[in-house]
Amino acid sequence: MTHGRENRTATPPDRHTALPTTALPVTPGPDLRHLLRPPAPMGAAHAQARHELDLAATLVIAQPAAASSLDSLADSHRVHPGGALVLGALLWLTGHHDACQFWLQFAAGGGNATAASCLSLQHASRGEFRDAEYWREQADQLTTDLPGGADRSASWPTSPLPPAVWQDTLAACHRGLSLSLPPRVAAVVHQLPVDSDDQHHGEIPRPTPRLAHDLTRAATHPRSA
Repeated sequence: MTHGRENRTATPPDRHTALPTTALPVTPGPDLRHLLRPPAPMGAAHAQARHELDLAATLVIAQPAAASSLDSLADSHRVHPGGALVLGALLWLTGHHDACQFWLQFAAGGGNATAASCLSLQHASRGEFRDAEYWREQADQLTTDLPGGADRSASWPTSPLPPAVWQDTLAACHRGLSLSLPPRVAAVVHQLPVDSDDQHHGEIPRPTPRLAHDLTRAATHPRSA
């Protein structure tokens, strides 16, 4: 699912790719919408895009439906774009960038506007600005298509990942520091099973039914994780 590969280093866009607020879960939990815009610009367009994607990915795993979305992705026979988005965000924050793109495309293909916005930022971070513009347009269209601005994920069960998974990463992002998940949390992601080798994205980690549980345990019981 690519677009404009032959011209992907076109002129960078003159505006940031803001996450569509209608694509974020409207569920109980910390209100993170005031953080959708990043801090001061970082300079070069690709650096700014990477910074915004760092922030976006952290906000995704901080949302109150993150854990239940991962559970649904692993356990359900139904397509769950929200779970694919959360998994993509975890993969981005642990350095599995090609696999992140695979799961973001899966989520965007299922109608998730936030995933399309993240894809726009990922392409822009590589200097692939035509691809970035394509996904920004897709995000705008998906947001427009939501009936009355409703969130398609709102009907799914809600269960968050603990703040210990993401709070330090969010603080580092707003200070312009290098990002990393807690080492034991990152180790859970690194150890996910790989059962395919995609032609375009390489090895693709897959979610397990215990992924949300293992992330929570690694964050809240570090000595016994």
